[in-house]
Amino acid sequence: MLPAATEIVSALGLTDRLVAVTFECDETVRARCPVVVDTAIPPDLSPGEIDAWVRDRVAGGLPMYELDRTALAALAPDLLLTQDLCRVCALPAGTVEEACRLIGTDAAVLSLDPHTLEEVLQAIAAVGTAAGVPQVAAAVLEELRGRLAAVERAVARRPRPRVLVLEWTDPPFLAGHWVPELVRRAGGEPVGGSEGGRSVVAAWDELPEADVVVVAPCGFGLDAAVEQCATVAAHLPDLPLVAIDSARFVVQPGPGLVAGIEALAWLLHPDAVPEPPPGRVALFRP
Repeated sequence: MLPAATEIVSALGLTDRLVAVTFECDETVRARCPVVVDTAIPPDLSPGEIDAWVRDRVAGGLPMYELDRTALAALAPDLLLTQDLCRVCALPAGTVEEACRLIGTDAAVLSLDPHTLEEVLQAIAAVGTAAGVPQVAAAVLEELRGRLAAVERAVARRPRPRVLVLEWTDPPFLAGHWVPELVRRAGGEPVGGSEGGRSVVAAWDELPEADVVVVAPCGFGLDAAVEQCATVAAHLPDLPLVAIDSARFVVQPGPGLVAGIEALAWLLHPDAVPEPPPGRVALFRP
């Protein structure tokens, strides 16, 4: 019920056990698994139109996602992975639990609701335990923590540029939860936002001073982030802009966050950290 959960399941080597996924999950997984969660957001809306649509739905108490209860019942899963962190980002756990009652399943429901990077790592361990592979999860975590330590050593004692991460561009949103921590671990000084807290909207003339702006629109890949850089450049013409695949490496609370830290570290300290694979980050050149 959650793209991050599908990513975690894949990292644990359990893709053969997946019976259903969401429309936002990795396309290679969607090619072999039924999609039981779809979006209610109309297609082809601009960022500003999406924001207005979401606000109207929230005000009206209407769902952001559609769950195919009939398909879910037919698949008869043993474990459902969901969340309660953000009703805008994924199907909430309450909806899943209600669906379980309606379709008469006693499947276990595990809600993954991290606010920090450490809690994201703990979620990986929790999924491993719930799926019966705690040793595999421990090995995955050891590898991820080793990569984090390598970045920490590489950026230690280096100047820390001020980094503003925009999680949305119309209107601008200052990223919260684990995102400021990603910047800090990458060797930057996060400005704006609230580490461990929620993302908050801000006016363009109220944004904090920064040395670089990372454009990371929630749920969007690199190409869309590059496109939205134009909007940011019109308001912040004198600042260097960087686009990042936010859906995979910034806002999705799974193992990919470590790759996001590595990519940000390269952007901030290119002479200290290896360049990431293509398709993760890009400098904006108007």
